[in-house]
Amino acid sequence: MVVFVVGGSGSGKSEYAEQLAVSLQEPGRDRLVYVATMKVLDEESRSRVGRHRSMRAGKGFETREYPTHLESLEVGADEIILLECLPNLLANEMFSKEGRGLQAEQAIRAGICRLAEKSRHLVIVGSQVFEDGVEYDRMTETYKKQMADLHRFLGRIADRVVEVVFGIPVEWK
Repeated sequence: MVVFVVGGSGSGKSEYAEQLAVSLQEPGRDRLVYVATMKVLDEESRSRVGRHRSMRAGKGFETREYPTHLESLEVGADEIILLECLPNLLANEMFSKEGRGLQAEQAIRAGICRLAEKSRHLVIVGSQVFEDGVEYDRMTETYKKQMADLHRFLGRIADRVVEVVFGIPVEWK
């Protein structure tokens, strides 16, 4: 099963996604895998990573760091994958030297399809980066377009789509 969880900054989407992944686990059968996509570059990102680690503490997640090249992640049929988060992955693929540049969206789609095929369940965390109404430079607008295309793609392939608003999950699909 593929579940796409989306929401704004601070909406509670990460906490919801973690609880969902844990609830999908059959003890003794499934392993929980947290796929971390954030590159730790500064104090703010270090703080965010620390906050997410403390949220996961004691829940049994194994962390695998994949800021790019998601398709190369080895996955077992007994694994429940929590991919946190799509915006970081796209930014890394588009803008880092290891990434795919303008081919980022296609690379991420291929990685997601592979994870969905190989794992028991896949929970993907996205973010609403479209709501500020500001027009940005060409590359940022390209990033937003690729993110929108990935959201539509996930809306099509996901078994469930959940938007978290003020900590309240709203099931769209």
